[in-house]
Parts: sequence; C-alpha cells; structure tokens
Amino acid sequence: MIYVENKDLVIPGQILSDDEYYSGRGTFKENGKVCSSLIGLVSLRNKKIRVIPLKSKYVPKKGDVVIGKINDVRFSMWDVDINSPYSGILPAFEVFGREKKELNKVYDVGDVLFLRVVDVDEIKKAKLGLKGRGMGKFKGGIIVDIAPTKVPRLIGKKGSMINMIKDKTNCKIVVGQNGLVWVKGDEDMEQLTKNIIHLIEAEAHTSGLTNKIKNKLYLAIDGELPPEETPKEEEFVLEKPKLQNFKEELEQEEREAEEKEEKEKEDKPNIAEVIEELRKKTKNKDNSLSLGGNSNNSFILNNK
Repeated sequence: MIYVENKDLVIPGQILSDDEYYSGRGTFKENGKVCSSLIGLVSLRNKKIRVIPLKSKYVPKKGDVVIGKINDVRFSMWDVDINSPYSGILPAFEVFGREKKELNKVYDVGDVLFLRVVDVDEIKKAKLGLKGRGMGKFKGGIIVDIAPTKVPRLIGKKGSMINMIKDKTNCKIVVGQNGLVWVKGDEDMEQLTKNIIHLIEAEAHTSGLTNKIKNKLYLAIDGELPPEETPKEEEFVLEKPKLQNFKEELEQEEREAEEKEEKEKEDKPNIAEVIEELRKKTKNKDNSLSLGGNSNNSFILNNK
C-alpha cells in the first residue's frame, strides 16, 4: 500500500509505503515500512520509491557534464571548482597530450569551462576532461547557480523546458549536471533567463509549470499571453475488421454448404431402391411370359 503520491513533499521519518514497494535513495525501511530519510519530493517509478532532496550538493559521477571555474594552476593540472564539496582536477594531458605548454596561457584562474567527468576516485575527487561536443572555455555570459536536483526540471522532458526558454529569449544556454548554468545573450534577456531559471528551481515540484513559464516569457517579451493552441484534428484511422465478422461469415458458409449437401442427397436417387424396383419389374415380366406360354400350348392341344 502507498501512503503518498508522486511529487508529494515529505519529511524525515514519514511513512511512505508498506513492504510492497522497494526502498530507494533518500528512504529507509523500518518494521516493514518504507520511510523518508530527508526533506524532499517523492519519486515513484514502478515499485521503487525514493525521495529527491530539496537541496543537496553535487556528487560527481563518471560521465557527467559539468561547468567548472579554474581555482588554481599547478605544474601539470588545473584545480577546478565544480560546485561540489569534492574537488575537480583537469590534467594537462587531457588538454594537449604530451605537448609542453604553459598552463596559465591556455586556461587561467577565473576561467569558466564546460567539462566532462572522466573518472572519480575513492575519495570522490573528479578527474575532468574536454573531449566532447562543445567542451571548452566559455566567453562572456553569466553563470546561474541552482540546486543540482532541480536540473532535470529545468531541462524538461526531452529538453522541452530549456528549448522553450532558448527559443523565446534567443539566449545560448548550457546546463551542467552540477547545478551551474551558463547563459549568454542580450543583457536584458540574460537577466530574464536568470529569473526564469530561479523560478523553475523554486516551483519545480508544482504541476503545470511549463505553461506558467511560457506565459511569463510571453508577457515579459511580447507584453501579451501566447495564442491558444488549436487542437489537432483527429487522424482518420481505418478500423480493423473485427474477428467476429470472420466467424459469422465462416458459419454462414458452413450452413450454406450443409443445405446444398442435403439438397443433393434429396435429388440423388437411392441405388438400392432403383435396383429393387428393376427387380420387381423383371419378375413381373417373367411371370407374364410364363403364363402366356402355357395358355398357347393349351389352346393348341384343345384344337388338336
């Protein structure tokens, strides 16, 4: 049995479900019940229940794309702030292989980069790299900081939310999984985008957020609400023939075949009856011939 719904706000110790559900991240089991271990939003998927914290720090994971700021330049690496309690390093060989260059002439303190987490060691130190589309140094723009847990809501299903913001503001936007967002465009649009991103962060748990953000963008940019979308015409789909129709047709054919067979039986002469009839006729004929012969003989003798 489930005691909460998807996206419900829960507190530590709150009972979420019975033993029928699996305990996921942000939950624990006690006396056959799944309980929340933190303040956050419920996430239900199949029979697994977890709680997404309202606020949390980014924990690096191999394969993540992040935005980082150069903190220090060392002999063979850059020290990078990735908005996490754990440090990030960008080795020199990840940038220019074995070639010898002065690191601060490539990237210096204060530079902001788009990077990929190449590996994470046992103490969660992230090794970073620049291999991938769009990786490298950002030029200009602003950085917006949000909770890493709200990044999926900012991106939206199949990128719907972030693409809507890009299209309407004409800003370039890059979202890091560590909660840092790079925005570049006209100064007014950068500030509007920053405000919109923070609004999404604050109301990520609410329903109908996409339409709310859309209305705010149109009002701020066009001064009016977006036009109502006309419902799409229903596509004409040929209805599949029902199996029952085929059954009825087959039964009809069988009935007609049976009736035809019965009729043929009625019209067809019975062989036994025909033979019997012929035998009777033959017998009568023989008797007639026999009597006729005796009569003639008698007539001849009398005449004699």
